[in-house]
Amino acid sequence: MEPSERDLYLHKGCYFVPVVSSPQNIDSLENFEIRNDDTFIITYPKSGTVWTQNIVCLILYEGHRDGTENRTLIDRAPWLEYNLYNVDFTNCPSPRVICSHLPYYLIPKGLRNKRAKIIYVLRNPKDVLVANYHFRKMSARIKTPKDFDTFLEMFLAGKVFYSSWLDHVEGWYSHKSDFNILFLSYEEMKKDLRSSVLKICNFLGKKLTEKEVDDVVDKATFDNMKVDSRANYNFMSSKMLDLSRGNFLRKGTIGDWKNIMTVAQSERFDCVFKERMEKLPFKFCWDIQEDPQPISSSAEENNV
Repeated sequence: MEPSERDLYLHKGCYFVPVVSSPQNIDSLENFEIRNDDTFIITYPKSGTVWTQNIVCLILYEGHRDGTENRTLIDRAPWLEYNLYNVDFTNCPSPRVICSHLPYYLIPKGLRNKRAKIIYVLRNPKDVLVANYHFRKMSARIKTPKDFDTFLEMFLAGKVFYSSWLDHVEGWYSHKSDFNILFLSYEEMKKDLRSSVLKICNFLGKKLTEKEVDDVVDKATFDNMKVDSRANYNFMSSKMLDLSRGNFLRKGTIGDWKNIMTVAQSERFDCVFKERMEKLPFKFCWDIQEDPQPISSSAEENNV
């Protein structure tokens, strides 16, 4: 059940998309120069990355918040390992916001000096699975899975984009003391966006007025992001995404896995994931009706 080399290549235990990256490019990132005021947004794919991109940019950049600067999120907060628009990171003005899906062991070594900041967002893995399945159907670079059951088995085996969800989350959390890192969950952001915005502000040391916080919260709602041309990724090239097959920002909810997974598939998922998930220090929220337990209430709780 190995992915085809046309779709993905395996490098140092992690699957990447060819053409837009290479093993040489990934290895070169080890020595990527880190600035003290850099902010990295790191996630496993489809865990709220674009949402967090937008929130952080709205917090840090007044021009983004008040709409006086018309820059897309990819330009404002470029991707580290997939530099699709050839951003010159060296000449980017500070503070830089940089996004990545990399596992902890492939991240630039300069991040371990604990001066730059990392925001790590995680999401319940059943919704991650479903979101990735729909994303694969839109991808112009990776072959669409034959059916959901096939993709489920690939996901459970870690034979997908960025490999195992469990390995990614476990790796980052178990090495949290190596980084200046804040953990947030997609679910707590969804349930109480304002509190999450304030947590991020506190972590970044950015003081906003009440009105500015209100503006961030309003512009970062899912419905407003979907119609914001800077944030909805509809500007992506057709060589990357076939937007005729769906929207990059699809539903933005909790518990969508129940709309596609059968009872048998859910039980199969639990059989593979349950034991390792129970060892994680996170209480996951699986349904929109549940109240998520915050992963952290302060940066100090994350050993930063």
